[in-house]
Amino acid sequence: MRIPNSEFTKRPWRIHEFASDFEVEDVWSLPTPGGPDDLGRFARGFTAPNTNEISDKATSVLFAIRWRLGKIFGWDDEDKGVKKRVVSLRDRLPEDLKNGDRGPDFSGVPFRSVYMTDTEWVSEIANKTVHALMHVGWVEDGKGGHHGVMTALVKPNGAFGKLYMVGIKPIRYTVVYPQLIRSIGKNWPQYT
Repeated sequence: MRIPNSEFTKRPWRIHEFASDFEVEDVWSLPTPGGPDDLGRFARGFTAPNTNEISDKATSVLFAIRWRLGKIFGWDDEDKGVKKRVVSLRDRLPEDLKNGDRGPDFSGVPFRSVYMTDTEWVSEIANKTVHALMHVGWVEDGKGGHHGVMTALVKPNGAFGKLYMVGIKPIRYTVVYPQLIRSIGKNWPQYT
């Protein structure tokens, strides 16, 4: 379920120290009921092969179209990514985070992990359209448990990037995020 941006902005996350030039795009509550130490379990399961596959046909088709367009127009070429077009967020980290756990990388998508603590996990992606961060915070639910809150932070690449983000917003809200959240809820019990 989509939740107010304040569920990200009001919390004392470490990411606020070094990513203030990114805009909060979306904040979602994840169906991941668990304990205080389950963020690592979530990150390992979410990035593992077969657990983050898209099972919805419409979403699979949309991603296939997006990756195909990216290939045709060169949006995802290596020279448009992290360490080529943009500096990695890792280069901004304070020493304690830089020397800490980086977290797992995804097996099938080009997001790369930046850092992980017991309450935060951040991954990044960059291409011709945007430099984006996925922040997953592990928060108390007020009932003695914990769950994930996923935030998308973006820095569009110029006018084209801004137009691209506006163009895909209805698709993200109606197809991509709802299917991703359903998939997380379905797979969460088996994440190890």
